[in-house]
Amino acid sequence: MRSHALRSVLAALLIVAGCGPQGGGGARSEPKLDTDDSKAIYALGLLIAERIDQFGLSESELEIFQSGVRDGVLKHAQKLDPKTLGKEMQAFAKARASAGADVEKAAAAAYLTQMAAEPGATKGNGGYIVRTLTEGTGASPGAMDTVKVHYHGTLRDGTVFDSSVQRGEPAEFPLNSVIPCWTFALQQMKVGGKYKLTCPSDIAYGDRGSPPTIKPGAALTFEIELLSVTPAPAEMTPAPTPAPEPAKPGAKKKGK
Repeated sequence: MRSHALRSVLAALLIVAGCGPQGGGGARSEPKLDTDDSKAIYALGLLIAERIDQFGLSESELEIFQSGVRDGVLKHAQKLDPKTLGKEMQAFAKARASAGADVEKAAAAAYLTQMAAEPGATKGNGGYIVRTLTEGTGASPGAMDTVKVHYHGTLRDGTVFDSSVQRGEPAEFPLNSVIPCWTFALQQMKVGGKYKLTCPSDIAYGDRGSPPTIKPGAALTFEIELLSVTPAPAEMTPAPTPAPEPAKPGAKKKGK
């Protein structure tokens, strides 16, 4: 946290928020974004906001945060030593993540109901929802096989968080190395097929999410086209796939 780059980013937040050394009470004027530097600084502030959004800070809490940033960046006297507050900071992060996950799960429940009501949609192991867009005619992968796919991942509000389609390059990976939702659902596909797959958080990224893009408790939707399957080596005997238990958050971190 002492790198020059990070200090520059934090300083940018102070400038954008109007919390420089002359900061005080009263209304603050909006900054003018009339130069390339001012636009870049404002963009840095937005990037920092994405990183701390998971904590759900209120306006008054944000002022406390800005006070800490100001004292650290401008080398003012520190009111406390953060190195002595490891347990408190961990407890705070855990509590805020849990609260955020509860809020997101409540919204996701309505979204999952909506996805399940789409024509042709069915529900699979662990609660994933799938709708066949194109029926494949080739082989189906096993849990240990390697698959090549094109995919397009969106949040419940339609925001794209990951897309091999946009990158213009298919992804290839062992099917047991991704989130459980994919591991279970893709075994039902055939090469040449295309699915619309919606994953509840329990078999996606769980209560930790994948900040800053994927919130804790978030449901995700993918359009997936299965391009090819490479069988696992003969010595790797695929085990039958049981109905899933709730995913261990963060255990599988690839973006699928």
